[in-house]
Amino acid sequence: MPFAVSAGVTVNEFDLTTVVPAVSTTEGATAGVFRWGPVDKILLIDSENVLVNRYGKPTNLNPETFFNCGSFLSYGNKLYVSRAANTTGFSNTVTGVAVQAGNNVLGNVDETDGVAAGMLVYGTFIPDGTRVVSVNSTAVVLTANATGTETAVVAFANPNTVFTAVANSGVVSNPLASYIVKNEDDFLTKTFESDVHFAARFPGELGNSLKVSVCDTANQFNSTVNLVSNTAYVNAGATSINFTIGANTANVIFTSANATITSGEIGNVASATVALLSVGDYLEVGNTTVGKQFLKITRIANVATTTGTVELGHYTLQFDEPYQLSTVVPSNSLARFWEFHSVVDAAPGQSTFMTSFGNSAANDEVHTVVVDQDGKFTGVPGTILEVWSALSRASDAKSPEGETIFYRDVLNNNSNYVWVGSDRSNAPTNTALFTTTSTNSKPMTLSFLGGSDGDGENVIAINNLTNAFDKFASAEEIDISLIMTGKARGGTHGEQLANYLIDNIAEKRLDCVVFLSPDKSDVVANAGRDESADIVQFRNVVRSTSYAVIDSGYKYMYDKYNDLYRWVPLNGDIAGLCVRTDDTRDPWWSPAGFNRGQIKNIIRLAYNPRKADRDILYKAGVNPVVSFPGQGTILYGDKTALNKPSAFDRINVRRLFIVLEKAIATAAKFTLFEFNDEFTRAQFRTLVEPFLRDVQGRRGIYDFKVVCDETNNPGSVIDRNEFVGDIYIKPARSINFITLNFVAVPTGIEFNEVVGKF
Repeated sequence: MPFAVSAGVTVNEFDLTTVVPAVSTTEGATAGVFRWGPVDKILLIDSENVLVNRYGKPTNLNPETFFNCGSFLSYGNKLYVSRAANTTGFSNTVTGVAVQAGNNVLGNVDETDGVAAGMLVYGTFIPDGTRVVSVNSTAVVLTANATGTETAVVAFANPNTVFTAVANSGVVSNPLASYIVKNEDDFLTKTFESDVHFAARFPGELGNSLKVSVCDTANQFNSTVNLVSNTAYVNAGATSINFTIGANTANVIFTSANATITSGEIGNVASATVALLSVGDYLEVGNTTVGKQFLKITRIANVATTTGTVELGHYTLQFDEPYQLSTVVPSNSLARFWEFHSVVDAAPGQSTFMTSFGNSAANDEVHTVVVDQDGKFTGVPGTILEVWSALSRASDAKSPEGETIFYRDVLNNNSNYVWVGSDRSNAPTNTALFTTTSTNSKPMTLSFLGGSDGDGENVIAINNLTNAFDKFASAEEIDISLIMTGKARGGTHGEQLANYLIDNIAEKRLDCVVFLSPDKSDVVANAGRDESADIVQFRNVVRSTSYAVIDSGYKYMYDKYNDLYRWVPLNGDIAGLCVRTDDTRDPWWSPAGFNRGQIKNIIRLAYNPRKADRDILYKAGVNPVVSFPGQGTILYGDKTALNKPSAFDRINVRRLFIVLEKAIATAAKFTLFEFNDEFTRAQFRTLVEPFLRDVQGRRGIYDFKVVCDETNNPGSVIDRNEFVGDIYIKPARSINFITLNFVAVPTGIEFNEVVGKF
């Protein structure tokens, strides 16, 4: 007992119940190109539906990467994904004169070196960016949506770079590359200029589909629209109204009180009023004779007179559907509503927090709606994705439950689609004490532009891939067992990646296995050549190791998202078979063969090796995947990529030792800083031996012996503050070769005379 100074009772508790824990062996990991999701961050994915929600649907940019993940998830439900992308930005800047309306050539270019077709270009006249079509020695041809007249310094971005879509209300002086937001940590380092109010949650062209609308006063939510004439909709003669039907402007004579106007336009809106209108607003039209009707504004334009001049202050509003009008309307005003008035409970006003705080003069509430404007997220254009209502512009505002309702914090912490950048004009962020009512006259509705997918999986730089895979390098930070390379890239790219993963992750962690497929060109559209020789050539440039497994190629499978068929590497399936084996048996069972090696979701193989080819592949350490008529497609080998003859040249033995080493090492941590004496050594033996007996009982090992005593812990070891435990294992072996001897025996011969003689 510890020394005591005075009398008393001391209670001590000692825990000698430590056991070797079970360790996880089913976590997969991969990195590659995706359309959405965080860059340089790891997400855990448990199904293909979640993969789509987090990283977007597959396109021609990333089908092999996506469906390799999908293949793995058809066997297991634990896949860590790291998105790879180039976020480095620019290659050059030039000075030029902005293109004129109707012209798409950037004139007076001082420097075109380094400018290439496909690059993004942006400047003061095209803040949201456009693409370079072609370049010659004096001109840069742009896509036709760039217009302007002022001279500007134009920045060109590398077309291989992934960009984040942004929503801005004015000219952006900083290039859009300044707002590439890779992940949450990266967002916190960004400084957004005053006109950049929102950024897409993640980089990629998918973000261009977003639209956001902000309403922060009751008047923006609902107001009155005045018309020029004293009688609504009607010119001075009270017999006609200025309408545009198709492309022709004319005075339309009403022949009845309830005439149907099919073009959906109304004229002569007061200029003071039109400044309060936005495309997307709703107007309530009609009267007691016709009935009320909500019409959505789709266009606002000046009305031309018969002399060809523009009559300032008179405007035409175009709506999204036809409507009926009466020639007699007893009012010259209409009710106007915010585009998204129907998805919130009430107009923004004053929050309960602001009222209780005592700042009764300020209205702080704000509504924000995020929309899938182009339908790229949901498949239905205009779908509302998120509604954030009755939040506050006061940075210290809280709900009655004590949670923040500050709109920037709520959206930045919870939105799946957007980051909030800078405040909108005339509605700054302040504490409740200094918050004032917004002075904005109409809602702020912005579309996102400038997003770009960057490199596809066929051309992405090796350094961007390895950066993404490096997120799995630390065994202390993330627990994984199976690493899939995904897309097998041609040339030296696939070989470089394979060796990098072996050298820098698998053999440093010593607790996971890398799964590789040969180059696509080795097996797809390679009929008539020697596929086995090409695969062996790929294998021979991959380093010898027991921490890698190589399969024989690609499968053909259905892409339900694009209604076509894709070639997909098999390494996701082989890793998935290991997961299924773990679930149905144990990690030390072989994942190959007719019992556990069935490949899922396959139409056919790119290369179906015959017996002679399988002999060549297996000798080289490549595991054939074979389709047998009526029996399915089977993993028909269980070798690792280890060249030398060893027990570790089999998948089941390598994974057996990973489990044993990982589990026992985890338990042994609790021996650190104890005394190296007989008691501790005996405790270690009683810790390890029951675990190994259990593995033996589950057919993982034939026999074992644990030595941890004075023979391997002499005084010299103790004096170096070391502790040694020797664990001897006889691993169970999988059957790879079956010999059946049929011996014809004469009638008069006893079997014991011939048994064992052949």
